[in-house]
Amino acid sequence: MHNINFIRDNPIIFDNFMKQRGELPCSKNIIKIDEDKRNTQTVLQNLLAERNKLSKEIGILKSQNKDSEVENILKRVEKIKEETSNLKELEKIKEDELHAILSRLPNIPSSTTPQGKNENDNILYREWGDKTDFQFKPKKHYEIGENLNLMNFDLASKLSGSRFVVLKGMLSKLERAIAQFMLDKHTDENGYTEMYVPFLVKNDSLFGTGQLPKFGEDLFTAGENHWLIPTAEVPLTNLVRDKILQSNNLPMRVTSYTPCFRSEAGAAGQDTRGMLRQHQFSKVELVSIVEPQHSENELERMLESAESILKDLNIHYRVMTLCSGDMGFSANKTYDIEVWLPGENNYREISSCSNCGEFQARRMNAKYKSKDKNIFVHTLNGSGLAVGRTLIAILENYQTEDGNVIIPEVLRKYLNNQSSLI
Repeated sequence: MHNINFIRDNPIIFDNFMKQRGELPCSKNIIKIDEDKRNTQTVLQNLLAERNKLSKEIGILKSQNKDSEVENILKRVEKIKEETSNLKELEKIKEDELHAILSRLPNIPSSTTPQGKNENDNILYREWGDKTDFQFKPKKHYEIGENLNLMNFDLASKLSGSRFVVLKGMLSKLERAIAQFMLDKHTDENGYTEMYVPFLVKNDSLFGTGQLPKFGEDLFTAGENHWLIPTAEVPLTNLVRDKILQSNNLPMRVTSYTPCFRSEAGAAGQDTRGMLRQHQFSKVELVSIVEPQHSENELERMLESAESILKDLNIHYRVMTLCSGDMGFSANKTYDIEVWLPGENNYREISSCSNCGEFQARRMNAKYKSKDKNIFVHTLNGSGLAVGRTLIAILENYQTEDGNVIIPEVLRKYLNNQSSLI
């Protein structure tokens, strides 16, 4: 949510920011609605002040037995009552209009976010490791899994439809091992506290992190006023909703391993084969709640935490700084980690780490005490990592010519020291 004072004082700058995010100029309409609301409030306050004054006069006139004058004042009080009722209704209408517009506008990009329209304008930030060198043509992940009879899309389709998978035996254990490794790494070394959170959330939670009202079609409903989480970012970030935190409790760093559910409404026809884009997948999420002056450094720290997983797995990746037109709704700056998939001969996103500034905190009313006033916190979130895509990366980067897959060294302790899938 945006600061209305900033829009009033900087309408042209605000419109330019929205243009960078692919939105049309809107400050003029916002300011007009806000002025109507404030003018209504002014008239309302004046009428209420007049009513209070008249009420005092009535008491005095009654004590003086001036009944005729009391009668006239009572008529005016009744008129004021009717007028204030209408004004309150108008004020609510204008407030709702303003809220409807502001709640659908994306965050303002950071000064260090490159300007651009789409992924073609993203900028390489850094890369790590070398691409796996094969002496044979590497297979795609689903070819490996199906050939080993450990990955079944037909059975999943029979159970649930398209964009689902059934994993079997060692492949199912490997996915669980990946998640356990990530949680251990983030809690034991990277300073995050593990949380177990609900997989169902209410409207207010999704509004707080920015999925509602604009992106409802990307979500799955689960009964009245409940939704399946698209990411653990939603419950983790909302842990501080409507709270005033103490500064000595910041930074707050939490992580959770959850299933994620997405309708993929905008991805029709994309990645229909394999596990790359599914309605249900698992992810280890990282969330930080910090003081404003620390959020830029915290984004770099979060990125390094996510990168540390791929470094330990020894899989080549690159980090891209997303341009203003390719960022998520709530972000002011985002890094995408893209892992190398030799079977596809392509890079694929495996994590997004975003600084949301105070944008989500305003929607959630999340603040902290700073000296003599309360200030909105800054929120950050990132994948640490997407478990299914990490599984894909291991299958494609650790495959052998005979169709087997070597298990990375750091994962073997979770799998009875087994060194390969078969």
